[in-house]
Amino acid sequence: MHKAVRIALIAAMGGFLFGFETAVISGAEKTIQKLWDLTSFWQGFTVASSLIGTVIGSIIIGGPVQKYGRKNTLLTIAILYLLSAIGCSYTSQWIPFIIFRFLGGIAVGASSVVGPMYISEISPASMRGRLAGSFQTNIVFGILVAYITNYIFSGSGEDSWRFMLGIMIIPSALFYILLRTIPESPRWLVLKNREAEAIPIFKSLGTENIDIAISDIRASLSEKKENLFQSKYFKPILFAVLLAMFNQLSGINAIIYYAPRIFSMAGFSDAEAFLQPIYIGTANLIFTLLAMTLIDKFGRKKLLIIGSFGMILFLALTAYVFSQSEPNKMVVYYLIGFIGFFGFSQGAVIWVFISEIFPNAVRSQGGALGSFTHWIMAAIISWTFPIIVEGNSSGGFYSFLFYALMMLAHLIFVWKFLPETKGRTLEEIQKDLGIN
Repeated sequence: MHKAVRIALIAAMGGFLFGFETAVISGAEKTIQKLWDLTSFWQGFTVASSLIGTVIGSIIIGGPVQKYGRKNTLLTIAILYLLSAIGCSYTSQWIPFIIFRFLGGIAVGASSVVGPMYISEISPASMRGRLAGSFQTNIVFGILVAYITNYIFSGSGEDSWRFMLGIMIIPSALFYILLRTIPESPRWLVLKNREAEAIPIFKSLGTENIDIAISDIRASLSEKKENLFQSKYFKPILFAVLLAMFNQLSGINAIIYYAPRIFSMAGFSDAEAFLQPIYIGTANLIFTLLAMTLIDKFGRKKLLIIGSFGMILFLALTAYVFSQSEPNKMVVYYLIGFIGFFGFSQGAVIWVFISEIFPNAVRSQGGALGSFTHWIMAAIISWTFPIIVEGNSSGGFYSFLFYALMMLAHLIFVWKFLPETKGRTLEEIQKDLGIN
């Protein structure tokens, strides 16, 4: 079983790069706005260009990952991360910068589908929540490291943004090297009628009753290629889409992408505005790790409900701060509180849950749909945030009030409709959802 842990942690490095790529722009975005004299609209577009790539990456990856396998797709993703880091840090022109950000976004979108999918397919049922959750843990660790390196390089002069973006070259190269040491997903091999190759991998992962496992996988597959959009898949589609939408309607990516800007709005100096995100990133990591220790014991649904109450409270308090005429540095505590509850609930659960609820025959399509929904909402939130806060003196208040109301709706959705998946095999979850 220790081998499954090692393999999962290597695959989860894609999550680290995902998190780093997501957060690193927060340190460079204001400098870039001045460098290329961008309006709030084009600044929002520059930040969101990565997310537009992410949307496309999440859409197109379902086919390649099903055709070429999980491992080969992960290797391609690592190359895209590397190209993006090199390009963004070396270019001096806005258009090439957008293109390389876009490539990095494709890697993030693809990674958000393939990483959790691969990990869920190589993990024993008893550990799947924690191991699949390691992808999310790595995302938040990547966010924290990005905030730390942004702070370190913030005093490096006019080229500081290049150092912030270029440091990602190192983990991208390491990810590619380590990926070459992991096996292909045995479930994918069974899907491709390559059981002879799957059996030794199942053995190395400590799978008991391999013949039964293969039989269950075969039984869960349709004889012909399945189309996701059928009435029998209505429930998993609905749950994945709504959970992915609510994840972004919490405002999480507006906070991650624009953290220094938000703290400047609250009255912090430039130096303080780069330091405060480190506290947010640390809280995110601590509470995500806490959730990972509890996700297989408490279950996915209970974590989401607890998190909803906390997020509603702290988003409402943040909205109140921005409704006042005077800056208030209490906002840092409110945002730390929000991030803590987000990391403990939605942040820890989303990729685990989406990777679990779709049957083998359509898992890649279902994962792509959930990720697409997540990233299209992220692009909308991240593109519009600077437009709203620069165009209206009460923009901060309206933004955070909206996020709080969305988390109230999320609480009702989870409480009334979302199923529990803890401790169930992927095939048992399929039966629970009434999919034959």
